[in-house]
Amino acid sequence: MKKTSIIILFFASITLLSAFTYKTIRTFTAPVLVIEPKPINKIEIDSAPIEIDFDSRGHMAFLTAMGHQESGNRYDIVNRFGYMGKYQFGKSTLKTLKIKVSKKEFLNNPELQEEAMHKLLLYNKKKLQKYIDKFDGQVVHGILVTESGLLAAAHLGGAGSVKKWFRTGSIRKDGNGVKITSYMKRFAGYKLYL
Repeated sequence: MKKTSIIILFFASITLLSAFTYKTIRTFTAPVLVIEPKPINKIEIDSAPIEIDFDSRGHMAFLTAMGHQESGNRYDIVNRFGYMGKYQFGKSTLKTLKIKVSKKEFLNNPELQEEAMHKLLLYNKKKLQKYIDKFDGQVVHGILVTESGLLAAAHLGGAGSVKKWFRTGSIRKDGNGVKITSYMKRFAGYKLYL
């Protein structure tokens, strides 16, 4: 029992000694200085300026207007001539663009329809580039020529009918009797990003 008391006293002494020793050798650091917040008046970034077009006559507005004219912006619609989707694509146009899908797949895929429209705009722009470069901003056959107007007319009647209009003044109509010149006027002046 005496041995046990000595052991307990020994451990109690070590514990008490270590508690006092810990407190005496503990070091304190200086408190962090308080930094006063300052308002930011100007942020400077060394890079090219970013231009954001909030113009109602931009690329998306063009696509929305075209979709509205063609289908009421409905992706799932087919007209009496078999033209499909938001932009009323025919099978031959899809074949030209190398888009091989069934009618059902095309109608159920808005992303594919938007991709097809983008491809068609690029295709028609390539076909009409010399006319765009030469006549953009000029009046031809009584109509102000703009890139967006020409591409809309090419969507309706094909790039060939737009070229023929430039050469002869001949105005092609679609199956509903809509003239390509009406698209040139209606969709003129949009800023496209192609």
